[in-house]
Amino acid sequence: MAHARILAAPQASRPKARAQALHARLAALGERYDAAPVFPIESVQTLIGADLHRTFAPVESGGETFDDSTAEALALLDVLRAVGRADLSLGRLYEGHVNALKLYDWYGAPEQTAWLRTVLDDGALFGVWATEPPPGVTLVGTDDDLRLQGAKAFATGAGGLAYALITVRPETGPRRLVVVPADHAERTDLSGWRVRGMRATGSGRYDLTGLKPRPRDLLGAPGDYDRDPRFTAGAWRFCAVQLGGIEGLLIELRAALSDAARADPIQRARFGEAVAATRTAGLWVREAALRAAVDDPDAPDFARMTRGVVERSALDVMECAARAVGTRSAFDGQRIDKITRDLSLYLRQAGPDYARDQAAIAWLDHDVWGEDDRLW
Repeated sequence: MAHARILAAPQASRPKARAQALHARLAALGERYDAAPVFPIESVQTLIGADLHRTFAPVESGGETFDDSTAEALALLDVLRAVGRADLSLGRLYEGHVNALKLYDWYGAPEQTAWLRTVLDDGALFGVWATEPPPGVTLVGTDDDLRLQGAKAFATGAGGLAYALITVRPETGPRRLVVVPADHAERTDLSGWRVRGMRATGSGRYDLTGLKPRPRDLLGAPGDYDRDPRFTAGAWRFCAVQLGGIEGLLIELRAALSDAARADPIQRARFGEAVAATRTAGLWVREAALRAAVDDPDAPDFARMTRGVVERSALDVMECAARAVGTRSAFDGQRIDKITRDLSLYLRQAGPDYARDQAAIAWLDHDVWGEDDRLW
């Protein structure tokens, strides 16, 4: 079992400060796991040691108490950005874990949140796996004899995470969530994960055939996972990790500019464009997080548009960095190279063109930005 099993001591400082304090170590570990990609166990242990694996869990499961949902969303935004700045592969794993915690918060029964507390005490990390090759994963049988058939594809953290919440299709009705062990080596196939970026995520295939979940392993009711506004609006969380990567790239670009480059108005203009793009992405992600926190009915369409804004900002900053730094930006061992490779892959998450098109349809109907400042 590759996943962490350590007891984390409670931390008194704010989540943002705890995450930022880990930057140097997580960045250094990220370089190592990029060079020889395996599940980033030491990086995960570092997050657990700072108690960040539990911070956003349900209160009943040991999670921190926030003033309200908005305060929690802003705290989570800061942590996701901080982890993404250090290492986007780890950020993707952590975002999946937080996604699972939110699903337990929304749909978990008391028995399930109590179990979650126990495994978090042991240092468990979760994932959420929805993508699957045809014919998908099915749940068959009766409550006394439930069985899974099928496999998940692009299963981030397969073989390394302790557990995953997976989507399954029952014999009748909409799909639902089941918690399964995610660390069975014999069920894990990472041979197809041969990629330039996001290497340490280990997003491979995981065979679920033959697993027998208990009724208590079924989380929520059929259809809960796909329920909006939460389902679509939750995209702000992976946008926050991507934002952290963009911010990290901007930091590296600034550090790489020589005195001669800083005296060159063309290079300064490029740097200014990168700053504007980064801050633009940040404003949109923050607004998307705030809207999702209060279940704004327009939050899904705002999140869809935010995805496109973050993608465009990332592409602009990557181009600025490559042009300003030149050949050095593509050398092995350069953080600019690693962040660029990771972002290039991460931005392909779940149909960005379709998401932007659906957002445009909504904006054609009404100005989604809000009642107080409508343009039409």
